[in-house]
Order: sequence, then C-alpha cells, then structure tokens
Amino acid sequence: MPSPRFCPQCGSAYLVHQVPDGDTHERLMCTGCGYIHYINPKIIAGCIIEQDGKYLLCQRAIPPRPGTWTLPAGFMEAGETTEQAAVREVWEETGVRAEIISPYSIFSVPRISEVYIVFRALAVEITGAFGPETLDYRFFAPEDIPWGAIYYPAIRQILERYIEERRAGVYGIYMGNDDSGKIHFMR
Repeated sequence: MPSPRFCPQCGSAYLVHQVPDGDTHERLMCTGCGYIHYINPKIIAGCIIEQDGKYLLCQRAIPPRPGTWTLPAGFMEAGETTEQAAVREVWEETGVRAEIISPYSIFSVPRISEVYIVFRALAVEITGAFGPETLDYRFFAPEDIPWGAIYYPAIRQILERYIEERRAGVYGIYMGNDDSGKIHFMR
C-alpha cells in the first residue's frame, strides 16, 4: 500500500517515518500536526459451502489470475462484520445466499499484509446469477475439483483439510500462516 504524500489530517507535506512515543513500530507521521498514519492488514472473508457432498467454487474473472478457481471470498468493507463480509462476498460472486454455521479458518499472509477468515456455511438460496468478478461458479465433488487451477495456495490447503475433516465427521479450527510454513489444526 503506497504511503500518502500529504497528511490526511492537516494537509501538510511534512511526513516522516519514525517511531511514535510509546510505540514499538515505525509509522508515517506528520511533523506539522502529529497525526500518525497506520497501515493495517486487509481482511478477506469467505465461506466453504457444501451441498450434497459438493463444494462451491467460483472462477475468477478479474486479476490476479483470471480463470483460476477459489472459494467465494473477498475484502471486508468498513462498517461490516467478518460474517457479513463473507456472506456478502458469497452473494456477489456466486448469487448464492449463505447462512454461516461456524468459523473454520484463520490464515495470515504477512508478506502481503492479508488475513483470510473462512467460515463453514450453508446455501439457503441458489439464484443462478453471479457478479462481474466471476466467470463461472459450480458445486464440485471432491474428485472433480480443479485442484491445479486453485489460485491461492492457502485456499487449496483449507479446502483439502475441510474435505478430509468432512469425511471424518469432525471439524477443527484451522490456523496458520505462509511465513513460517506452520499450520495448526485445533479440535
């Protein structure tokens, strides 16, 4: 995320990177009014939706990597909960109205400052319509999932683990990150 050229508080162009008093991280600060510009991670929320042993995936129509497949998910908007963001993204990308059952995965990608929160959900209505960010959407049986065309490695890991847990009839909460390569499963 590019840094602002002017202070969003007072409009000054006198911005410097320094550690504010009482803080532990370098921040962009205005030397005119003292405003501190925080850059925080983006949250991506989405759902795993299963119906009759098949899993809902959507095919990306937009960069990065149009044509690849993923779980319906997207960036959380200001003023909404993670649950609202997940349900909204499912609707926008697939035309499926979803109802959340439980949280399933929290996966951090510090390198690009993103956090993925994925919920287990049910499809309560399937309209057949989908938004402009999607080329197609489908419910896939596990053996028919286009595994080689799943764009995000984190999404592939989450979906593989979910299918394994579904077969066992026991669900955990998945936590991990791509920096350390460590993935934790809690039951």
